[in-house]
Amino acid sequence: MGRVTYCEGQYFHFYTPLRAYQDPSTGKFYTVDEKPSHPEADPAWIQYMPPIHYLPHELSPMLKVLDDRVVEVTAMSTRSPSYTYPQIKSPDFQAALMKTEKDAVLRMATSFTQRFARDHHWYQVIGTHGCLEWKRTDRDRPKMWFAGSQMHDLAEVDWRYERTDAPAEARGTGHGDADYYPQLAFRDAVLGIRPLEFDVYKAMDTAAPAVLAAESIAQGTRLMRVPDFRPGEKRAIGEMPKTLN
Repeated sequence: MGRVTYCEGQYFHFYTPLRAYQDPSTGKFYTVDEKPSHPEADPAWIQYMPPIHYLPHELSPMLKVLDDRVVEVTAMSTRSPSYTYPQIKSPDFQAALMKTEKDAVLRMATSFTQRFARDHHWYQVIGTHGCLEWKRTDRDRPKMWFAGSQMHDLAEVDWRYERTDAPAEARGTGHGDADYYPQLAFRDAVLGIRPLEFDVYKAMDTAAPAVLAAESIAQGTRLMRVPDFRPGEKRAIGEMPKTLN
């Protein structure tokens, strides 16, 4: 694909109205429609969480593919409360625009309050020599195109979440059999077989842009710089980064 210059990711999932309220005594969740029958229920945590805080769902795999980290982020949001359900405090849509250390531009969006034809994760990666994109519907297929390969249009490919080489114990573990692999990685780390690939610094690379995207929205779409939490010549282990906004 050459040098990757632009990536997109979005997580659209009609979820918040289904767990919008919670009984403080029992912990049981209630939908928007059930709320009138349960006056004791309070707005659940998801009404207070900026949707863009769910950004790691898309950002983490993208940074893994790029072997990169975000250095700048800015974001925008629709108003709070929701247009779809005015009784819900959460906005309907939030989007972040990011720049990475390797000079790629990322656009990531989240929405959990309004309905969509299909709840889904979707990705697109564009490079100087080609592009890839995930499918948009259950009737669709992922696509790819490479420059200089006598391709006049994007070609469909049969990529899926499920791995063709998955062991039997991975089948049915959830999320397209993917739940098996983090459990396997944790087991191997505990037994000393191999260290965790997703360490605390990669976790910060994933979480910090989401936190700062919400802060960008709160400050009127301000450009936020994302610190590198790794220790080095300018920062000792345990010392806070000096580039915090």
